[in-house]
Amino acid sequence: MGGGMEANKNRFIEEWSSARENLEYNFRWTRRNFALVGLFGIAVPIFIYKGIVKEFVMQSGYCF
Repeated sequence: MGGGMEANKNRFIEEWSSARENLEYNFRWTRRNFALVGLFGIAVPIFIYKGIVKEFVMQSGYCF
């Protein structure tokens, strides 16, 4: 039943999935990684938070 329907493996997809599964073992901290974590993990959320708080303060009518 359903014979002869084997899937052809794509070598590039297999390599990509293998690298993705083992990312925590192959990851190294570099200057670029520190910069990306600092930018998107710290700076961007702070700016978004500050913008949201500023918008709420402007809507509520309080002046600081």
